[in-house]
Amino acid sequence: MSETGRGSDIRPRRLRTSPAMRRLVAQTSVEPRHLVLPVFVADGIDAPRPISSMPGVVQHTLDSLRAAADEAVAAGVGGLMLFGVPRPEDKDATGSGADDPDGILNRALRALRDDLGDSTVVMADTCLDEFTDHGHCGVLDDHGRVDNDASVERYVSMAVAQAQAGAHLLGPSGMMDGQVGAIRAGLDDAGLHDTGILAYTAKYASAFYGPFREAVGSTLQGDRRTYQQDTANRGEAMRELELDLAEGADIVMVKPAMSYLDIVRDVANVVDVPVAAYQISGEYAMITAAAERGWIDRDAAIVESVTSIRRAGASIVLTYWATELATRLL
Repeated sequence: MSETGRGSDIRPRRLRTSPAMRRLVAQTSVEPRHLVLPVFVADGIDAPRPISSMPGVVQHTLDSLRAAADEAVAAGVGGLMLFGVPRPEDKDATGSGADDPDGILNRALRALRDDLGDSTVVMADTCLDEFTDHGHCGVLDDHGRVDNDASVERYVSMAVAQAQAGAHLLGPSGMMDGQVGAIRAGLDDAGLHDTGILAYTAKYASAFYGPFREAVGSTLQGDRRTYQQDTANRGEAMRELELDLAEGADIVMVKPAMSYLDIVRDVANVVDVPVAAYQISGEYAMITAAAERGWIDRDAAIVESVTSIRRAGASIVLTYWATELATRLL
């Protein structure tokens, strides 16, 4: 306390006295435009198929995808990230369905771009894991290991097909060395200069991806620790960041989000491009399961979790609650 005795008059609680006061002085905001809705579209189904480990999330048909996209755009979300789920019999060792113009993901991209034009940002997951029969994010060599350079070649072909189908942004998520630069060169060579790259810059080998594996019908045996980042490493993310920026990434992303808020902040502190973070399936499932048991306030937990990602420095948040939350924010 000062000699004047005025120290006792300093009361930070004055700025917390009402919802209106708290809203006035809030240092972090969540707006619909900050949110991106990840969506799954499956081939060979005639009705949306629930994902048991992600209550409220489904594998869409093309028709239900279009309806969900319309709803999201009406709520003001910033964009949609599409994941394709081919029929099991269409998967093979090289993920040939990934760059097939008639593959499920490319058909879905064309449908949404035809419907929505430039009224939202249509994004595509640029990875092979949904399309390979072995479930890895790339092609395998003769020893069963993921071949980095051969996988990157497949990513380039996939990226060009997705851009031609109408994607505004491509999301290379395989964590192969050199993937961003190769995709940028491939897009430019094809005259697709306006298609951007949302790089999965720091993608960690997380236990929280479990429900996603169900969502995309993954056939993965083993794990992806030889190419996704080790959860113990923080500085390594900065090295990946420098490489992706040098190779031409337009947006950089950290995945998962909630367990890696320190990485989100590290990245946000040093870049001058937008930073995205992905609130992944396991993070969604934990909150949903706890809320179903009455252990937490579901609506409050959704807002708090997404706000924490924004507060850490993400300007874009991928979340399965994007439409719901955007509607509440309108």
